[in-house]
Amino acid sequence: MTLAARSGVFQSVRSARPLLRHVPVWTWRVLMRAVSAREQARFNTDPITAVAYVHDIDYVGDALRAHRLDVLTPLQPAADSPGTEAVAAELLPVYVYFHGGGWTSGDKAALTKYCANQAVGGMVVVNVNYRHAPRFAMGHVLEDANAALAWVAANIEGYGGNPKRLILGGDSAGGQIAALLTAASLRSELAAHYALRPAVPAGHLKGLVQHCSAVDFSVFFNSGFVLSLNFVRMLLPPASRATAGPGARNGRKRPSPPRTVARLRSAAGFLSPIEWLDGTHPPVFLTTSERDYFYRANLNFIERLQQHDVPVDALIYPWDSLNTEHTWQQDYRYPESQEVYRRLHAFVRGVAERSTGPAPE
Repeated sequence: MTLAARSGVFQSVRSARPLLRHVPVWTWRVLMRAVSAREQARFNTDPITAVAYVHDIDYVGDALRAHRLDVLTPLQPAADSPGTEAVAAELLPVYVYFHGGGWTSGDKAALTKYCANQAVGGMVVVNVNYRHAPRFAMGHVLEDANAALAWVAANIEGYGGNPKRLILGGDSAGGQIAALLTAASLRSELAAHYALRPAVPAGHLKGLVQHCSAVDFSVFFNSGFVLSLNFVRMLLPPASRATAGPGARNGRKRPSPPRTVARLRSAAGFLSPIEWLDGTHPPVFLTTSERDYFYRANLNFIERLQQHDVPVDALIYPWDSLNTEHTWQQDYRYPESQEVYRRLHAFVRGVAERSTGPAPE
């Protein structure tokens, strides 16, 4: 796409922003399905040949597309890795990635080249699918993400990856999944809420990567936020959805009474990774921009991490960086994306050297 064409697209997005308020779930799903095929083609042009691809591994064993993952392995160590000969003989850190899509849509296929760009930086990358809302709630999604980690723990050495040096990551909704799974691996009360038995010891989680992630659900309750509160409701278990109040019907917005909103806000605490941060959290690499819908959520997350003295490397672009609309990191052609990749490679190399803590009793 030419610079002029990109500018036209961004101008359209800027013009539409005032209209993007409380977008319903069904509208979002239609929009995502409309762009899915185009994204897969656009983001994956000129495939990277320095990577070995193994696609569509069934990590649960039920033959569902939602339970497939890809493994991408560099064919040679990253050129800028120190001690290349030594690195070649060692198991590489493993970057486990969850795609975005508003929890209702998306597919790992659109992230293939993004993941390949990280693999050439000196890591084994696992690109994961999972079940979608509203048919499935957050408990099901975390169950899938945890099952993918169980597969990694049992099998990744066969692909040259070190199961004790894991970095989780994702964009948008996928970032929330990665962050919430990290929190559930560290906080027993959160794991218990979802009846989740963490698949890997917390000490094996060396870092967390966040791209424009939905890490603070308090922003959903802000006036004029882009997504409606039905995005929160749909992630709750059916029984909790009922007590959290009705959503929109027939395209009409039904305002929720204050008591209902308070119950929904309380329930959202179990969806919101920011509420579960403490000093045991691994280091974080976070990228966002002033154009990102979750910009405020990401700033809040950074501030909370700093309050707990958790190392955080943040790359934040200003509004005048035209290429940094929500989840721009997927498009490798942007110089801003290339800068993300360079910083991400350095982050992974750094946190992979952290000592592995003891397995929980």
